[in-house]
Amino acid sequence: MARRALITGVTGQDGSYLAELLLEQGYEVIGMVRRSSTVSFERIAHIQDKITIVGGDLLDQASLITMLSEFRPQEVYNLAAQSFVQTSWSQPVLTGETTALAVTRMLDAIRIVDPSIRFYQASSSEMFGKVLEVPQRETTPFYPRSPYGVAKVYGHWITVNYRESYGLHATSGILFNHESPRRGLEFAPRKISYGVARIKHGLDTTLHLGNLDSQRDWGFAGDYVRAMVLMVQQDTPSDYVVASGETHSVRELCELAFSVAGLNWEDHVVVDDRFKRPAEVDLLVGDPKRAIEELGWKREVDFPSLVEMMVEADLALVRSQLR
Repeated sequence: MARRALITGVTGQDGSYLAELLLEQGYEVIGMVRRSSTVSFERIAHIQDKITIVGGDLLDQASLITMLSEFRPQEVYNLAAQSFVQTSWSQPVLTGETTALAVTRMLDAIRIVDPSIRFYQASSSEMFGKVLEVPQRETTPFYPRSPYGVAKVYGHWITVNYRESYGLHATSGILFNHESPRRGLEFAPRKISYGVARIKHGLDTTLHLGNLDSQRDWGFAGDYVRAMVLMVQQDTPSDYVVASGETHSVRELCELAFSVAGLNWEDHVVVDDRFKRPAEVDLLVGDPKRAIEELGWKREVDFPSLVEMMVEADLALVRSQLR
């Protein structure tokens, strides 16, 4: 029989790529969505008829227990969260509920219903925050610099705790920034690629951004979901950093993105203090050595190709909106 996987956050960027990958591998995919009058299925519209969509809420453990009992997945990928760092300062309690405590609810639901379920937790490079070593690896101490980062640290350690306390096959992927044309418009790389497209098509003249000196380790989301699946298939659960091993500044990202459209970024980018964080994370760069050696994982899309992919996709999107 086909393996069955439950994905929380299936309508998000990572959820959509993961669902595609699991379907290609012959899985039956269950996608959990929070009941709302405005749920968007845009990212999974092309595969929605192949996924079983079920209602559930990470704030309501009873719904998680019911869902696990009814569908009996062998694997659970917990990707849902309040995932925009900037919002976590204005909504710190909600971020804690959905990004931290929700992990405990899901882990405990698994413990109650079926401890043999394999669990994947979406940890984040934002846990490293004010980095204590470069590059960051699995053993690097955490120093989060946002309510989001703090919540992710809790989610990470409660996953470790349930693994060690109850023997669950629970693993965390410490994923560094990963982007795609499916990324939300509030995230800097997508904000930039979409802004470039609007400027190229004459809809805007400027793009307002925050700290241009911030450096990040950016990769392609489609590559990173492959690492998630590889982690869950390991005989022994553990935690892995997934990254490109390279760092690039927001300024470099702007230069590349605007050049794809034949534009000079300095003519259009405006530094706006409104988009600067109260506590900045200046440098993130991961060491993916363990994931490469133990999982056999490697990225296929490099940074320039990722930027070009995103800008070309948004140029086409804006063009279609003008028709």
